[in-house]
Amino acid sequence: MSAPAVKICGLVRAEDAAEAARLGADYLGAIFAGGPRQIVPAAARAILEAARDAASGPRPLGVGVMGTQAPDAIARIADEAGLDVVQLHADPDAAAVEAVRRVYPGRVWAVLRIAGADVPPQAADLFAAADAVVLDAKVDGHQLGGTGVALAWGDVADALAPLRGRTPLVLAGGLRAENLGDAVRALLPDVVDVSSGVERSPGVKDPQRLAAFLAAARSATSS
Repeated sequence: MSAPAVKICGLVRAEDAAEAARLGADYLGAIFAGGPRQIVPAAARAILEAARDAASGPRPLGVGVMGTQAPDAIARIADEAGLDVVQLHADPDAAAVEAVRRVYPGRVWAVLRIAGADVPPQAADLFAAADAVVLDAKVDGHQLGGTGVALAWGDVADALAPLRGRTPLVLAGGLRAENLGDAVRALLPDVVDVSSGVERSPGVKDPQRLAAFLAAARSATSS
């Protein structure tokens, strides 16, 4: 297995996005679903443009994390922010994915939040409907994503094995440079997604942690 692609999420500062792009991040994420890292579409566009100017290699793709907005609102935000991907993060089902597809021409990722190793009943339909499925930890009483809580990777891998098929898997939830190798070996994700694991404080990325995470991702394989 080749090394996974990397998504740096929760970006609120152009300098952080530019550094992530310079280090070779493949996806850059902006939050439109609430929480301390939420930004407005115009700010996201400026951040992504700064990052793309700084990229050392291929142009990183912009991902917008959406909450409970209606499909038309999601499409409007995506257009205003200049996104390539929308990530549906309010426990979507396959019907929600298809509703966004009808109004948005880009890629649609769907988040599957897991508590322990309990796979929600909509998992199989999400893998069939979405362009990628994002695994994240479900933490009672906490916001959507950004909790820093890791999944039980081995248990989750066993539960998801019959469902995955060819749909790309994006792994989020509690990742950092120090545990990334174990997570990748357990779940073999196509993309690894980090926010709080490379931060000094919510929304403020740490250049050294960014560099360490990108380096760890490049060396993380199934072997």
